[in-house]
Amino acid sequence: MCNSSYELNVTSYRTTATVIITLQAFAGLWINAFIVSVLCIAWVKKRSFNSVEKILLFLGCSRFWYLCFTWVYTFLLSIYSWCIFVHPVPQILAALQSFFEISNLWVSACLCGFYCIKIANFRHVFFIYLKAKIDKIVPWLFLSSVFLSLVFGIAAYDMTNKALYFNSTRQQDSWKLIIRMDEHMMALFVIIVFIFSTAFVIVISSALLLLFSLWRHKSNMQTKSVKNISVEAHIKAMKNIMFFLFLYSINFTCLVLTMIYVLKKDDCVTFFILVFQYVFPSVHSLNLILSNPKLEKTLLKTLSCVKYKVCRR
Repeated sequence: MCNSSYELNVTSYRTTATVIITLQAFAGLWINAFIVSVLCIAWVKKRSFNSVEKILLFLGCSRFWYLCFTWVYTFLLSIYSWCIFVHPVPQILAALQSFFEISNLWVSACLCGFYCIKIANFRHVFFIYLKAKIDKIVPWLFLSSVFLSLVFGIAAYDMTNKALYFNSTRQQDSWKLIIRMDEHMMALFVIIVFIFSTAFVIVISSALLLLFSLWRHKSNMQTKSVKNISVEAHIKAMKNIMFFLFLYSINFTCLVLTMIYVLKKDDCVTFFILVFQYVFPSVHSLNLILSNPKLEKTLLKTLSCVKYKVCRR
């Protein structure tokens, strides 16, 4: 009786998790696919990309595949759980998910740093040098992001492989999932925390510097009685930065809490945290669309066309 009740609770939990994460994933997939498709069409038309468009394209691709593999992993774990025990399915899924998660994290930090250097107005020699060279630095940021993600993906594959115990018997060979907190797993968690913390420090520093610069510039414009349109534009930019900082802080907190509760094997709390964590790639991408005039205009046109076709039916 106890076993059947426990199995019912597990099944109910997995079904709920699958439904919620599926809704989140498909919403995020649509939003990020929209960003990628609009930017690719624009590139085909004018055959050139500025630095912001390059970062948005890279970020959209990273988030699209991150949400895709996250959904695949959740779907297999909930519906076809036996696949997770088949070598090398868990290793490959862990490597791919880790690769695109780190890529998403670092490109988001790069975007915040890019806006800080491009928009903020400071007279320090090093800052002026970065402002002049930032467009040439962007490709190197992409390369470093890919390299870091690749290293982390390989490490995740290796750690997942070591967390599995291969049990060979006379009848069959089966993989048994045995999560053991040895020195290898501890090393992986230390690396994860270091990478997440470094990206978070970059975001915090860039956002605060940019907010300070915009606030100072807004105060100067108000003192000189500049038109309200310019002041409102700066206030809107400050709100977008604060919103991004708020989302990134929640995402960082969720990443840390996920690692803690995974070790405690508290599935309910881990699921609750993951729901908030997977909101970040979708909500922030939507905010990027609404804060970009070209993307916002295309989105409104697309929605109006869809509404027109639906009404005609």
